Amino acid sequence: MIIGADSVQLKVEICGVNTSELIVLKNERTMELLKKSQEGDGKAREELIRGNLRLVLSVVQRFSNRGEPMDDLFQVGCIGLIKAIDHFDLSQGVRFSTYAVPMIIGEIRRYLRDNSAIRVSRSMRDNAYRALTAKERLTNEKQREPTVEEIAKEIGMKKEDVVFALDAISDPISLYEPVFQDGNETVCVMDQVKDNQCTDESWLDRILMRQAVKDLSDREKRILALRFYEGKTQMDVAKEVGISQAQVSRLEKGVLNKIKKNL
Repeated sequence: MIIGADSVQLKVEICGVNTSELIVLKNERTMELLKKSQEGDGKAREELIRGNLRLVLSVVQRFSNRGEPMDDLFQVGCIGLIKAIDHFDLSQGVRFSTYAVPMIIGEIRRYLRDNSAIRVSRSMRDNAYRALTAKERLTNEKQREPTVEEIAKEIGMKKEDVVFALDAISDPISLYEPVFQDGNETVCVMDQVKDNQCTDESWLDRILMRQAVKDLSDREKRILALRFYEGKTQMDVAKEVGISQAQVSRLEKGVLNKIKKNL
């Protein structure tokens, strides 16, 4: 990507294309060119490609933080655009951009996945490719993205296995990747990640509990373990410890009061 600026306007070039000069086709013209292109009109196909390069650019910008050259991503996005042009079904009555954007995104993700440094097992990768192939085929047929259930049924795989396979080859996301920005305030992925179990409060409670239990006698610790860790009744504890059920009840109450006091 080449970026240059003067006092009049900012000029951005990708793969030798001046993005400031990219045109946007109206939907009516797009449908007209799609029909001619599918009838074998090469010029209509070329005009379609040129008229949707801005669409490719808008998709490519979503992947600008992946560390890949924008020129490479733009070329890969163009391949997705061409596939969308060649496979679009005019009879479905949907906008071309609705169909093309997932195709472009899929092509870019496939490129990023194949060039990823993260290694996935061969069997998992094979399952993922089967799922992606089925997804692309169903997208062509239905003119929309298929559900996980539809993909799983198409390839005879469990829904869970499809999800695991696609997750295994998905692009990693940085914890510092912005998900929202409003003026000076930026919300990153890390800000939305929360562990409800391993919080500062839970660690403090565990430390205090250890200290409180540490002051109990061996018999009190045993009764506590039998009652609340092994889930035994007071009668079972009484038989195992060799005391009456009333003594177990009294000791248990005393232990709990002692722990509450220490806490």
